[in-house]
Amino acid sequence: MRIAVLDDDPVQAGLTCKILNTAGHVCHPFSNAGEMLQQLRRDSCDMLILDWQTAGASGPEVMRWAREKMLPKLPVLFITSHSSEDDIIEALAAGADEYMIKPIRRSELVARVQALLRRAYPSQNATERIQFGRYVFETRSAQLTFDGTPIALTHKEFNLALLFFRNLGRPLSRVTILESVWSGNSEIPSRSMDTHVSRVRSKLQLHPENGFRLAPVYSYGYCLEQVSV
Repeated sequence: MRIAVLDDDPVQAGLTCKILNTAGHVCHPFSNAGEMLQQLRRDSCDMLILDWQTAGASGPEVMRWAREKMLPKLPVLFITSHSSEDDIIEALAAGADEYMIKPIRRSELVARVQALLRRAYPSQNATERIQFGRYVFETRSAQLTFDGTPIALTHKEFNLALLFFRNLGRPLSRVTILESVWSGNSEIPSRSMDTHVSRVRSKLQLHPENGFRLAPVYSYGYCLEQVSV
């Protein structure tokens, strides 16, 4: 999952990201709220981790903006040195899902983040069978069927197809696709991504007559849309 971390202490933001990257997430640190908001306008994320007071805007202000402009139920975890009961109550009342007090403990951070993501994206944490219309993904065996007929896919093609379906109707930037499927390997040629997308579109027959359309988003990336048949 893609997680954006805002902390006015760059060292703390970097530590948080290091812990979460090790746990398998793609984490981006920010020490200025304005820089984070500018990035989120270009590329969305799956979760926010915020400090209470930061340069440019407060954590609650960033949270309200993100939930209005991105996802209303976007999971938000506050990590702050504000430890009074009133501060905790204020953060939760403002809409925070969880609240941690510095210094953070590695295992607790990972556990809380995983719990928030499971609640926010239940379908993405299913361990076996996920169905989207006539397409059925078997995540444990990395098998995909269409109307019960298996579709032969490479490992990366399967992950790419699942990424698109899990983000149905949501434009995905090339950066997001690269980080999710190729683990952020910037040496992957751009044409390689386009080739994989083309193969997924062809093998899955992602055409309007089958209820879905996989289309490029100019100067951004790709978007899988559900269409009326």
